[in-house]
Amino acid sequence: MQPAKRISTDAQAPSGPGRFVLGLGGTIDDEVVWDPQLIQRLAIEHGLRRGDCDSRQPIRDERSLLAVILGFALERSGGERFVESIDVITRFASKHDKTITLGGTCVRAALAMRTLGVRSTVHLVSIDSTFRQLFPRDCDYISSATREGMYPHLIVQLPETGRIELIDGPVSIEGPNRLIFVNDPPHIEMALSPDLSEAVCRAQGVLISGLNVMNDPGLVDRRLQELRSAVAGRSPATVVLYEDAGFHTPSLHEAVRSAIASMVDVYSMNEDELQSHLGRTVDLLDPAAVDEALRDLRVLIPGPAIVVHTRHWALAWGPRSPELAAALRGGVAAATARYLSGDDLTAELVAGIAELEPPPAGSAFAQAIERIAAEPVACVPAYSLSVETPTTIGLGDCFVGGFLAALSTQPSPERIPQ
Repeated sequence: MQPAKRISTDAQAPSGPGRFVLGLGGTIDDEVVWDPQLIQRLAIEHGLRRGDCDSRQPIRDERSLLAVILGFALERSGGERFVESIDVITRFASKHDKTITLGGTCVRAALAMRTLGVRSTVHLVSIDSTFRQLFPRDCDYISSATREGMYPHLIVQLPETGRIELIDGPVSIEGPNRLIFVNDPPHIEMALSPDLSEAVCRAQGVLISGLNVMNDPGLVDRRLQELRSAVAGRSPATVVLYEDAGFHTPSLHEAVRSAIASMVDVYSMNEDELQSHLGRTVDLLDPAAVDEALRDLRVLIPGPAIVVHTRHWALAWGPRSPELAAALRGGVAAATARYLSGDDLTAELVAGIAELEPPPAGSAFAQAIERIAAEPVACVPAYSLSVETPTTIGLGDCFVGGFLAALSTQPSPERIPQ
């Protein structure tokens, strides 16, 4: 099998011949339906106690997978973890009702942009018949895959509230969070398509994501060099955005961060990644604490505009960040729409959310951080909306899609300076 590409000529496709290149890999996701009775029964069968529940332990079998899920629940956080055997993922998923969906930051961002009428080309490292069936015919892709086959990722959506009774006491769930569990050899290798450089040369914007799955320092270094070569050929108006993620091998995070910061214009992350970089918890509603966090983050990530998107707000910090305000609003509106509607996201819903008034507390925070920040900052408060079955899976992906879609409507005389 030769590396594949599909460039649609559908007259009804969103405007522009794949003007955004979104990488680096798409997935097939097994999104399981949260079943508290099943989770509790399995936890009891495996003899889990509250002290066993730790999100940081290695995942070798079903017992440790359950312990990590409940550990995230205790910590009231989301995250992504490597599973040592794909069989653990498939067996656990088979015990639940589930939905098979398309995943990966680049793919979900592309689908959100498609909904908003913006065309993109997705870079894939694996592909199979299920992906081809689910991926819209009017979306483009290039691929480095030389064989058929994808490895499903396990997606667990923690509910808004819940309670799992263990042998020695309950685990309470407070606040919806998404958990991702992965064993994906093509993403660990992250081979780049021979068509990537040419696609970047024509692009208005480029997304880099997915490096967090890799685990070999030498291979990571080689891919970073290849990426540097690919983005070096972009036009002066092309914006390159890196979306961070939870690294399966934490020791590689610093190396990737240092290399990526010098080749991108926007370095984006969510609240979990912000706190991971800093090694501490940040009070996201305290402007002074967030300002200090941004100052410390700048030491680690010199140069590009820094974007942080959280459940309370999204902001851009650094050179010309006020020019990213419209993109922030687009990202927040798209992520909020997904929170409310999941895969039933529509352009009308996104537009309606963009017209809402933000909550007073969020507006006050935005004004305060813009006033005290050491560098120029644009901050957009998030909307405080409730829904019976919220979706936190793919919120960051949809934020990226909405952010880039909004950038597509703005003139781009030059890249954001570093």
